[in-house]
Amino acid sequence: MSTDSLSPPWPEGYGLVILDEVDSTMNEARRRVAGLDRPTWIMARRQTNARGRRGRTWLGGDGNLAATLIYRPWCTPSEAAARSFMAANALFEALALYAPRDSLALKWPNDVLLNGGKVAGVLLESAGGGHLVDWLAVGIGVNLAHAPRDLRTEFPPVSLVGEGGRAVTPEAFLAVLAGAFATQEGKLAAMGFARIREDWLSRAARLGEVITARTPRGEMTGIFESVDQAGNLILRVQGREVMIAAADVHF
Repeated sequence: MSTDSLSPPWPEGYGLVILDEVDSTMNEARRRVAGLDRPTWIMARRQTNARGRRGRTWLGGDGNLAATLIYRPWCTPSEAAARSFMAANALFEALALYAPRDSLALKWPNDVLLNGGKVAGVLLESAGGGHLVDWLAVGIGVNLAHAPRDLRTEFPPVSLVGEGGRAVTPEAFLAVLAGAFATQEGKLAAMGFARIREDWLSRAARLGEVITARTPRGEMTGIFESVDQAGNLILRVQGREVMIAAADVHF
């Protein structure tokens, strides 16, 4: 049964573009940014050349959400990177309307897990040569209706419906997500990144447990202690704290 009737009104001040097909919503966001006068969500019912983090292919499809928020947050590159945590928090809250909260968790740096499988991911891109970014694109993919098959990863993709969640159309889910993201922006403006970080940590997978972070230089295994004010992963490795800016996390 669909739960579209639960969709909130579209958040004030945000635009919306829905396309039947596009190469990727991230590419479309870059093409449109010069002509936009307000933050705008771009959603595609089908993508032909989507990608995820580190250039990996993102496999979506009919019934799943593929969307990008493109806007000018007037912030530094490091502040723009914090929007990854805001997007993860917003995704958690949106998905919690359709699946039990205790079945969801946030995996550093930018994935959402449902019953231990990857149900959603976030990809950030920005541009700007000065102190402030010119624009920021927040790409989001959510497996609402189905998940890719035969994809061998430590965190196999799962879908909301496949894990027993309530069915929802991409359009209705995006309305919930857009409202949740707008709420996160309000929290950031009022309370700073400390509140965003606090919310994220309260939902973090394996906090306080042993995890492995794989970087281009090798891998480190330690206790996942926290995330710092810049969003870096903090591992305790052999009694000392190690700060990691970018890695793939495994457990």
